[in-house]
Amino acid sequence: MNEYKYISFQEEGGVARLVLNRPEALNALHADTLAEIIHALDRVRDEASARALLMTGAGRAFSSGADLMTAGSGKDIGSKLEDYYNPILERLFALPVPFITAVNGPAVGAGCALALAGDIVLAARTAYFLQAFIHIGLIPDAGTTWVLPRQIGRARAQAMMMLGERIPAETAAQWGMVYKVVDDDVLAAESQALATQLAKGPTHAYALIRQGIRFSLDHTLTETLAAERDSQRLAGLTQDFAEGVAAFRQKRPVAFTGR
Repeated sequence: MNEYKYISFQEEGGVARLVLNRPEALNALHADTLAEIIHALDRVRDEASARALLMTGAGRAFSSGADLMTAGSGKDIGSKLEDYYNPILERLFALPVPFITAVNGPAVGAGCALALAGDIVLAARTAYFLQAFIHIGLIPDAGTTWVLPRQIGRARAQAMMMLGERIPAETAAQWGMVYKVVDDDVLAAESQALATQLAKGPTHAYALIRQGIRFSLDHTLTETLAAERDSQRLAGLTQDFAEGVAAFRQKRPVAFTGR
């Protein structure tokens, strides 16, 4: 699959850029879109040329969530999670490279879950986050019940899910859902600059940081200290560590290669 219909995907300068590309439908997610996302994520993993992934939306929305025009009552919605959403979230959290989301507009339902899955989340000032599932009699999915309480705590996460209220970007930043809010007209440039910065960094260390944070959330201090020790052993064997030390001693700019 070299051509995509519902997303755009390109790699340049070590940055893989995945754009949800159904602007006429506010980038609603249907089966074909989700299948293309899975394919693109597998390329990032298998081709091993990208050193950072940036995801955003085309047009005025990040994603309005699941495409309700293709949904219907009586269908086994759980099977769609099993076939598409769950594999996407598993792939995103297992990426060997940093993952940035640039939330350019509304991030709703499963689109909110994708947006908040980023290691670093940048949001346009006019963007908002909405857990809309309750409005159609469903529960939050696509990893939301795992991610959101860990980001903002049980009280806020539960209220956000049960009340179905819009959370403006500024509030999301105050709550710890996003890293930074920027003016709409500079979001694309700032997110690209951040992705480029990460693509020039110590790739293996980034991957170990991602793994370590997730491990610590579900394990004891003693287990986490042991995991840090093991990860540091691996990081210490990389060429990037040797380069970092050499650059420090020689008082020159560091040149990481991701090896």
